[in-house]
Amino acid sequence: MKVCFIGAGPGDPELLTIKGRRIIDQAPVIIYAGSLVNPQVLKGHRDDAVIYDSAHLHLEQIFAIYKQAQKDNKDVARVHTGDPSIYGAIAEQIDWLKEQGIDFEVIPGVSSFCAAAAALGKELTIPEITQTVILSRMGGRTPVPEKEELSRLAQHQATLILFLSVPQIDELIDKLLIGGYSSQTPAAIVVKASWPEEKKVLTTIGELKRQVEIMGVKKTALIIIGQALGDNRQRSLLYDAVFSHEYRSKDL
Repeated sequence: MKVCFIGAGPGDPELLTIKGRRIIDQAPVIIYAGSLVNPQVLKGHRDDAVIYDSAHLHLEQIFAIYKQAQKDNKDVARVHTGDPSIYGAIAEQIDWLKEQGIDFEVIPGVSSFCAAAAALGKELTIPEITQTVILSRMGGRTPVPEKEELSRLAQHQATLILFLSVPQIDELIDKLLIGGYSSQTPAAIVVKASWPEEKKVLTTIGELKRQVEIMGVKKTALIIIGQALGDNRQRSLLYDAVFSHEYRSKDL
């Protein structure tokens, strides 16, 4: 018996990995995050599969399902949105599985931040502008460590991707400006990246709040900040004719 944590991707069922698809299709027990995972991801499951929506369960109830599956010697597909390593709350589940001696595996998935960049048609790391991407969020019911406070992260002037932060948009903008971004810094909002109802807009930090209001965004959205979203860029050396590397000599 094994529990497989599966990254279901950002929404589009075709962005589920082949391995994830196979495990879901074969699993006798499926637990999925119904508030976030596109139900189409489960399409193709076994007719006799027992399916639970974890949006209605607390942790101990999930553990009870794992325990029963262990008794019945049935594998469990634990389906999380995006990639389960980012805000997936899998660490506490893995700790419990280890204590119980239950085997597990993590199947990575396409994160919503990757789908958001694709929707915008943007590269997040641009030569001479930034080579760093920071994934973070505003503190809420789940606090953020003081050393990772947003105004401190903003000082790096990297590409900053913020999850779960739309409800604190006023505070978010203040912290970005305190940290050193200007109000003219490029910014983007992407709602439900890769879903049929996807919404996206390129804007600036100074216009973020107005765009959030225009789009009617309440919570499920990504905010991306940084000069990588702009149009000023240097050519990459990777494909430059005068740049040689292990696989290519200079084109003289």
